[in-house]
Amino acid sequence: MSMLSKLNKYEEVGIDSSVHSADAHKLVLLLYQGALLSIAAARNHLLNNEIAAKGKSISQAISIIEEGLMASLNLSVGGELVQNLSALYAYMSARLLEANLRNEVALLDEISKLLIELRGGWEAIRPGETGTVPQSPPAVRENVVALNVRGNEGVSPGVRQALNAYQQI
Repeated sequence: MSMLSKLNKYEEVGIDSSVHSADAHKLVLLLYQGALLSIAAARNHLLNNEIAAKGKSISQAISIIEEGLMASLNLSVGGELVQNLSALYAYMSARLLEANLRNEVALLDEISKLLIELRGGWEAIRPGETGTVPQSPPAVRENVVALNVRGNEGVSPGVRQALNAYQQI
C-alpha cells in the first residue's frame, strides 16, 4: 500500500469518527467542508488536465450540496431563509455542472467563495456557545446573537429559523 493510499485511509477514518460524534450543527459544517474539499480537488485536477478525476470531484461536490445540504433543509419551518438557501444550493449545483462542462476554474472559485461565506455564517451561530461571538466576517458578525444552551433564550427569530432549517439531519 502506497503512502498516499495510507494517508487517504487515515483521512477516511478521521472523517468517519467526526461524523459519528457530531451533532446536527457539526454535520452541516462537515458537509460544507466536504463540498469545499471536493471543489479544491476538482480545481487541482483541472489545472493538471486530469479531466476524469475533475469530473468525479465535481460530481461529489454536487452530491454533497444536493443530497446533504439541500436535502436536509426543512422547507416547512425555515420560511424565506430556507427558500433562499435552497435556491442558492440549486444555483451552486448548476454552476458546478457548468464548470465541469466548460472546464472553468473561475466557476469553481465562485462556488468556493459562496460556500466559505455560508460556512462562516453557520459557524457564527454555533448552538451552545454563550457569552462570546465567534470571529467571522464583518457582514456576519453584525448579525450574530450569542446562543444560550437552555432553549436558545434571547435568540432572534431569524437565527432560530436558521437552526431549525436543518432539523431533518
